[in-house]
Amino acid sequence: MTNMLRSRWWSWGFRSAVMLYFVLLIVFPILGIYGQSFSDGWASFVDNLTEPLAWKAVMLTVKLAIIATIVNMAIGTMAGWVLTRYRFPGRKLLNSMVDLPFALPTAVVGLMILLLLGPRSAVGQWADSLGFTILFHEPAIVVAMVFVTFPFVIRAVQPLLEEIDASEEEAAYTMGATKAKTFFRIILPNMLPGILSGAMLAFSRALAEFGAVVLVAGNIPGRTQVASVYIFGQIESDHPAAAAAVSVLLLTFSFLILWLVNYVQTRRTAR
Repeated sequence: MTNMLRSRWWSWGFRSAVMLYFVLLIVFPILGIYGQSFSDGWASFVDNLTEPLAWKAVMLTVKLAIIATIVNMAIGTMAGWVLTRYRFPGRKLLNSMVDLPFALPTAVVGLMILLLLGPRSAVGQWADSLGFTILFHEPAIVVAMVFVTFPFVIRAVQPLLEEIDASEEEAAYTMGATKAKTFFRIILPNMLPGILSGAMLAFSRALAEFGAVVLVAGNIPGRTQVASVYIFGQIESDHPAAAAAVSVLLLTFSFLILWLVNYVQTRRTAR
């Protein structure tokens, strides 16, 4: 009986500690953001959100995040396929480096891109010779977004490729199917949930990127100023309600994306 009571008390205490941690570090900050955004009323919230520079920053962020997501879907799917299906020298090292964007501080990522694409670099000089500039323009922002979100699609696709039954592919080849037809009829449908969930997570992460983007975007209002940099500028200008309004919009986007990811994963598990 004593052991049972101790077990119950330990279980209750453990659950309570986890819930308290969740409430203090996640729920309260989220409620604080929503509360701050509506602190001056609904009309002020709408005005802050529809302010031309704020709206342009949000739209630019969404547009570039979509481009970065499409790039990651293509590159991430191919990289996941190569790392799973092929054996070659350095594969393990390459596979471990996929998670490097998660480990690097985003400011370091921004500095790397700054040095890689700057006017003194070989790439920057080549771009100048062709009559265009990469740094402090939209392409540099896309590169930064692609780098920090690179692992999501790969890590979502790899487990699905490993789970595919090899006998299905062998049966398709036996029945005369080409490699391309086998890929699109058997392999791709199994990979698709991972591609979609990884893409949605990459899109959500790209929406909120700040550290890597702020160094390469140029922060030109209405042209290269993304939402996260706009939020930072509003905080520095002592306009927390305006910053909170844009933050709430991005936060709501993230909630919807996470719900879609969970829905896709639940459907895949149900099958």
